[in-house]
Amino acid sequence: MNNTRHLLFICSKNEWRSRTAETIFRNTEGINVKSAGTSSVARIRVNANLINWAELIFVMEDTHKKRITADFGDLLENKTVIVLDIPDEYPYMDEELITELRDSVAHYLE
Repeated sequence: MNNTRHLLFICSKNEWRSRTAETIFRNTEGINVKSAGTSSVARIRVNANLINWAELIFVMEDTHKKRITADFGDLLENKTVIVLDIPDEYPYMDEELITELRDSVAHYLE
C-alpha cells in the first residue's frame, strides 16, 4: 500500500516561498511535493491538475486561499487547505523562511 502524501505549496509567483518549501521537503520520505503560484506571471501556475493531485494544500497567505477558492472551489471540496501566514519578505532558501516552513508544516506531517 502506498502511504505517500501529496503536498502542494502555493504562493504568488512560485519564486521564493512555495519554491523553498518544495526544495526543503522534496527528499522527505513518504512525501511527494510540488509548488505553484497564483499570479499570471508565476514560474509554475496553479492549475486543476495540481489541485486534484494534492492531498494537503499549503498557502502562504489568506489571499492565496481566496484566489484558489475562487478559481477551483469545486475541486477543493474534499481538500485540506492550510494558511501558513508567511509573509512575502524572504528570498529563496532564506534560513528564517526554512525554519518557519518546517515549524509550520511539521504538525501536519505527523
